[in-house]
Amino acid sequence: MAGVQRRPSAQTLAVLDALAEARRQWRYGLELAAATGLKSGSLYPILARLDERGLVESKWLEPEKPGRPARHAYRITAAGRAALSDSQRQPHRAAQLAPEGGH
Repeated sequence: MAGVQRRPSAQTLAVLDALAEARRQWRYGLELAAATGLKSGSLYPILARLDERGLVESKWLEPEKPGRPARHAYRITAAGRAALSDSQRQPHRAAQLAPEGGH
């Protein structure tokens, strides 16, 4: 199914939403884990995919205190904001198929 875009998972949307709430500020993975409730084994692959797709950007930030290692930080891009907005406007496919009355 080349060219078909899947709807982002709930976890992916949670990451984008947490980054969108931070506005244009850089967020660390631990902050995103706390905001989303995701474990690092789920969070970092999501961040890597979002970065590859241009929906987030990442960079290494130098530590505020000497002797500490640099930390990887993330922030949402304009494309990420658009994807989040599009996803929030589109109802889930299951909701579209549900008969009136919710049965």
